[in-house]
Amino acid sequence: MKIAIIGAGNMGLSFSKSFLKYELIKPENLHLITRNQSKIQKISEEFPKSKISIFDEVKELDADLIIIAVKPQDFQKAAESFQFSLNENQMILSIMAGIKIEKIQNLLNHKLVVRAMPNSPTLLGMGITGYTSAEGISFNQLMNIERLLNSTGRSVYLENEELLDGVTALSGSGPAYFYYIVDAMIKAGTEMGIDENLSKLFVKQTMLGAYHLINNSDKSLEDLIKDVASKGGTTEAALKTFEENNFKEILQKGILNAEKRAKELNG
Repeated sequence: MKIAIIGAGNMGLSFSKSFLKYELIKPENLHLITRNQSKIQKISEEFPKSKISIFDEVKELDADLIIIAVKPQDFQKAAESFQFSLNENQMILSIMAGIKIEKIQNLLNHKLVVRAMPNSPTLLGMGITGYTSAEGISFNQLMNIERLLNSTGRSVYLENEELLDGVTALSGSGPAYFYYIVDAMIKAGTEMGIDENLSKLFVKQTMLGAYHLINNSDKSLEDLIKDVASKGGTTEAALKTFEENNFKEILQKGILNAEKRAKELNG
């Protein structure tokens, strides 16, 4: 399989590294395309056997799969500037937030489109990707896409494309919510006089341990909370403050606003 990635940014490059790591593609069959001339040298050092180009140089695209990884706000302008044409057998995989399959099909005048929403832990092969597809794509073609996506973590197929904006808000943006909470906890630690590096250690290990408890326990989240929050104790005091300030509702509202923004990106 030959793969071209249009938009060699963080996500495009993390996909490339996963494909190569699991030997799903040969380095010489990978074509990375960037808008920024200044990035060429660095990308070439990371992918010495692959073809590296800038947008303006690409007059034709010799690839079985073309991954579009540009920023969604830049897609229309980028699509209108493409100097290559697609043949009917080439597959398109979009990892742009918000941009619907129909819009991609119209701007590229191409029918075979799969739309996916990965998240940043794909950098470590621990991401999760929701994906869906246009009509007319065969089961075998879809399995080839899934095999590639699974090299970056896990993937889940969605029959309803409308759900992908929710996935974008929940897991695509989700890592930032955790970083935000972790940062607040670390800063609370330093305010209590704990050294910053020590505070980071306590918080990161706490988050890691809590994740494994969620993953390995049959208990509900409510029961896990009760296990920690004894009556009249320290945890209860913190949770009471969260409840009084509607922390859960604020967090949910933020996630719903992320979904709203994803829908707006389609224009």
